[in-house]
Amino acid sequence: MRISRIYTPHAELRVGQVVTLGREPSNHLSRVLRLKVGNEVVLFNGNGSDFPSEIVEIERNSVSVHVKDELTVNVESPLHIHLYQGVSRGDKMDLTLQKGVELGIKEFTPLITERCGVKLDAKRWQKKLDHWQKVIESACEQCGRSTLPKLNEVISFNEAIPTLDSQSFFLHPEAAKPFNEISNLDVTKPISLWVGPEGGFSDIEIEQVKRNGCQPVQLGPRVLRTETAALSAVSVMNVLWGDF
Repeated sequence: MRISRIYTPHAELRVGQVVTLGREPSNHLSRVLRLKVGNEVVLFNGNGSDFPSEIVEIERNSVSVHVKDELTVNVESPLHIHLYQGVSRGDKMDLTLQKGVELGIKEFTPLITERCGVKLDAKRWQKKLDHWQKVIESACEQCGRSTLPKLNEVISFNEAIPTLDSQSFFLHPEAAKPFNEISNLDVTKPISLWVGPEGGFSDIEIEQVKRNGCQPVQLGPRVLRTETAALSAVSVMNVLWGDF
């Protein structure tokens, strides 16, 4: 049976301690997975280690586990990919974040662009960020990463422009080069990938990123959906320069 991994961000984990899990993970372990006292779980708090543990007590809304060991885990991609993703509608953003975590992306920045179809006030944007953070945490639990990718605040396209450099790329179906023709890339340094929302970047935005050193790249002759484009690009980069 696959051992469940539980993200415990507020716990200073150490071998020998007993940790009482919060209501949500406790209910998941005891009511959804129906684990019992004596079953094994793995805790992690984002510091790069896994903590194999054993369930020692199950109460109505809490599960207590005994931390038995600490294991250094290194399943991180050698690439530091920072995805600037135009915010997409519905669950498309969730899919991009979830699969992006599985593919090894280390940083996400949601972008509000000219063609972004999601319009929210500050309070609702914060709710979105809280939800996206949980998506990232759940994806780490599933895929075995013990270091959480960073989720930045939602920013406008213009606010993000100053971060562009020679290691920045944006996807465009009419670009002259695919990724395998990119030269002078230092894979030991961060790489930023810019992907537009549904409808892509506007012509004005494309000119802006080009003027600031961002290189256009294409992923073949077909036009990909926004949620497909980012994940395909990261997969290509992992094949060319990463750990695929």
